[in-house]
Amino acid sequence: MKSAIIEFPGINRENDMARALRLATGHAPEPVWHTGTQLPAGTDLVVIPGGFSYGDYLRCGAIAARSPIMEAVRAAAARGVKVLGVCNGFQILTEAGLLPGALMRNAGLRFVCETVRLRVENDSTFFTNRLKKGDVLPCPVAHHDGNYFADDETLKRLEGEGRVVFRYAKGSNPNGSMADIAGIMNEGGNVIGMMPHPEDRVEELHGGSECLPLFESLLEEVMA
Repeated sequence: MKSAIIEFPGINRENDMARALRLATGHAPEPVWHTGTQLPAGTDLVVIPGGFSYGDYLRCGAIAARSPIMEAVRAAAARGVKVLGVCNGFQILTEAGLLPGALMRNAGLRFVCETVRLRVENDSTFFTNRLKKGDVLPCPVAHHDGNYFADDETLKRLEGEGRVVFRYAKGSNPNGSMADIAGIMNEGGNVIGMMPHPEDRVEELHGGSECLPLFESLLEEVMA
């Protein structure tokens, strides 16, 4: 498997993400700086990690979404290459038009940093196939703008097409996100964005490894 991690100024979870990918797949991802215009040849998976790209000026992810490398990411996604965005990466994917909706300021208007209960809603995606629908995982969150919003038509389509991949389990929604949505995918099923940080719950040093199967799922799909 050949994976690439996109790095922007202010991104700070690239090492966590690289560690999770190495643990689960045995392959070291290649870092790609945002000013580049091409992904490494043969890239199977593109990951946009969390952090605070460009200091979250303007809307979160708005500047990063217009970086040169994102044209290559869009082109790769159009070819069917798998793309995963976590936290700020999710924000960037919505700003880039690769996922619908928007991530707004948390309902409590405060930064949240805690462990939530993350429920798997679709177990047939490239990031969830090692789990079962209804499985609930402890997963860290750390964000100020994680309140997912979409218009009624978009929300109805996401629900009807099974494109809600993750929800916050009952009583665990930290940000006011509509329908407790924590992660979604595109119509083609090859782009997933989520707010929680599964890369920070993959080994016992994290307090548990419950989220490791998410990354192991990549072996089933990306390397197939």
